[in-house]
Amino acid sequence: MAEHGVAQIWRKIKSIYNIQGNHCKTCDTYYFPPRPVCPECRRKGVLEDYRFKGLGKIHTFAVVRQAPDTFKRQVPYVVAQIELDEGARLTGQIVNCDPEEVEIGMRVRACFRKITEFGDKGIIVYGYKFEPVLKVTGHPYP
Repeated sequence: MAEHGVAQIWRKIKSIYNIQGNHCKTCDTYYFPPRPVCPECRRKGVLEDYRFKGLGKIHTFAVVRQAPDTFKRQVPYVVAQIELDEGARLTGQIVNCDPEEVEIGMRVRACFRKITEFGDKGIIVYGYKFEPVLKVTGHPYP
């Protein structure tokens, strides 16, 4: 019963299944991760919670060929800095394509996947990764 309760709690935390950040209504800038104060406007900024669409492009990337023990089964894998369409940048793993296919400027979308397990009960932790838009939709995103 307690395990079921833990699963229910994870589902109620919005930031686990969404990319949550802020939008400053004063300077119209988007931030990830969320911040208590706008870095541009400081205290004059009016921040609101914002759920990013999860669409963007690869700004830069690296192929990981030597990884910690917990990620050795995934080698080689790609970690990229993603520039979301709203302007914020974040780091994420690129999945569902060969590392050789990844390129700067490639359109990607967020997908939510298993990140790891922890504890003796094997509680699964989910988070965002990114996949090429072309692979998912069959056509390039404009």
